[in-house]
Amino acid sequence: MTDFRLPDITPEAIEATLREAADAAARETLRHFRTALNVDNKEEGGFDPVTEADRGAELAIRDVLARNFPGHAISGEEWDRKDADSPYEWIIDPIDGTRAFISGIPLWGTLIGLTFEGEAVAGMMSQPFTGEAYYGLPGRAWLEHNGETRAIAVNRSAKLATAKMATTSPALFETEASRHGYQRLEAAARLARYGTDCYAYALLASGQIDLVVEEGLKAVDIAALIPIIENAGGIITSWSSGRAEQGGQVVAAANAELHAAALDILGDAAA
Repeated sequence: MTDFRLPDITPEAIEATLREAADAAARETLRHFRTALNVDNKEEGGFDPVTEADRGAELAIRDVLARNFPGHAISGEEWDRKDADSPYEWIIDPIDGTRAFISGIPLWGTLIGLTFEGEAVAGMMSQPFTGEAYYGLPGRAWLEHNGETRAIAVNRSAKLATAKMATTSPALFETEASRHGYQRLEAAARLARYGTDCYAYALLASGQIDLVVEEGLKAVDIAALIPIIENAGGIITSWSSGRAEQGGQVVAAANAELHAAALDILGDAAA
């Protein structure tokens, strides 16, 4: 993980910006959550929902980022990329878990990450309905909840046979190879939970879940979560052991042994 000996930026400024942007997003998301929403579908032949809450929250985040770091690039889920001649790029998913959001289920979150030369160096996952915010900066991973702050860490003793694992849905695995790989992995673990989106990665970083396996992710789905997991002591890569910033097939594990066991079972399913 790149440290903060980086040009023209401080960890304090990043942390303050993450908090300010999350607060701005929350003012948009919370006023729409568990209300009658108009839901648009972005995917012909499928269902990829988006709401006015997604669009409004992203605009609120972009406003904060552009004001605090006008020279940085910004990429988001709902609006066009803001290009910049800078090694820094902010990656936004205003509501990761829109299906949960429109169903009134609080397993969604606002994701804001920062990359330097393509590598994720800072990120947060904010769940304003439950009052939780998970942060990751080099050397630090922590949770803020109900006015309290505590350091978080993965379950370093986790083993595959006793692992609690998560994926948003088995339907994510679209090829026969990836479906069978996931099914073998789930059978080897103690239990699996579905429907968790970004919340599963935050729970892995705080030691509640041991393994998260997904496919078909976008950069906006994962970039903010990488620094949280890595700075809590976990490992997150592609199924082929590469960096995970661009999404695709992703595996996050509480320790190196568990990570290696998962990759061994996924085997030839890696793209």
